[in-house]
Order: sequence, then structure tokens, then C-alpha cells
Amino acid sequence: MKSYIVVAIMLIILSVISTKSYAFNLSQNICEYIAADDKNRLRKLLKTNRLKIRNIFDDIKCNDSNILIFAAKRNAKEVGELIIKKLPKSVLSENVAQLEGESADFAQMAKDRIN
Repeated sequence: MKSYIVVAIMLIILSVISTKSYAFNLSQNICEYIAADDKNRLRKLLKTNRLKIRNIFDDIKCNDSNILIFAAKRNAKEVGELIIKKLPKSVLSENVAQLEGESADFAQMAKDRIN
């Protein structure tokens, strides 16, 4: 009986550990695709994992910045345009001031989308 309990506890621990590493790899891959300005791979990753940019925007940070600001810092225009198209206007309006400091092109795209 004790061996069954030990096995059950080990399975629970292993399932928790693998979930955390998967989430870390997913966010790391998203940041790498943004840095490389690889829109197609980013879209494929999001679609495969059934994720939406608007749902992950608040949760994923790349170099302590949200994914939009990170794309602006890395001058990833294709990915930045995709992110701007997929985010709600209210979220874009909150980030316009910071975008202006990083990239005038991104700030202009965001302003055009808001208006």
C-alpha cells in the first residue's frame, strides 16, 4: 500500500515539473521568434498551442518588456505589425507612449490602429 502512495506522489511531482518546463520553453520560443522577426514560425507556434496574442500579452515578458515593446526594441517589423493587429485598441493605447520612445514606426502603426 505504501508503494502505491509513493508512486502516486512521484507521478504528481513529475507532471508538475514537466508542465513548468514546457511553459518556460514556450515563452522562450516566442521571445526568440520575435527577436528573429520570424512571423511565420511565431504564428505556427501560437496556432499549434491554441494561443492568442491577446491572451498571452500580459503573461510573457522578453528581457523584462512585454512582447510589443520587445519587438520594437529589436526592430522586428513583421512580428510587431502582427502583434499590433491582434491586440485590442485599449492595450495599444496604454503602450503608445513607450512605443514612441523605442520606435517611431511602431508608434505610428499603433496610432493608426487606434484611430
